[in-house]
Amino acid sequence: MITVPKLTLDDVKVILDGAEKRARQMGVDMDIAVVDDGGHLLGFYRMDNAKITSIDIAINKAFTAAGTRKPTHEYAEVGKPGGPAFGIHVSNQGRFMIFGGGVPIFIDGRIVGAVGCSSGSPEQDREVAQAGIDALMEKLRRAPGEKAE
Repeated sequence: MITVPKLTLDDVKVILDGAEKRARQMGVDMDIAVVDDGGHLLGFYRMDNAKITSIDIAINKAFTAAGTRKPTHEYAEVGKPGGPAFGIHVSNQGRFMIFGGGVPIFIDGRIVGAVGCSSGSPEQDREVAQAGIDALMEKLRRAPGEKAE
């Protein structure tokens, strides 16, 4: 029997907290979304001064990264005017994001979800999303019962 890993509520909280911590360190309030492997929203943080217009963008970056199994920044070049995938940004009812900030989450080589962040630059958004994933990976590496530092 094959067991596919799934994100738990505790995992989602670890991801959101890790991403929020990095956003605070950077001094950029963010909208942070976590989705499952099908792109369905599992958790969302909107920091106090995050952009209202970035709520849907963060959720859609996570949706895109989970659905394509690739970080959203990888679509910037191919999705631009004249690129081989120009127009992809209007697919999926306009939910497909082609700039940085959506990062897929893999556990044991299997997609389990994605993180999407928005309100900073694409590079900042990507860094914050990755910090959330890094926090989850650290949690998974710890022995049972071992506390985070």
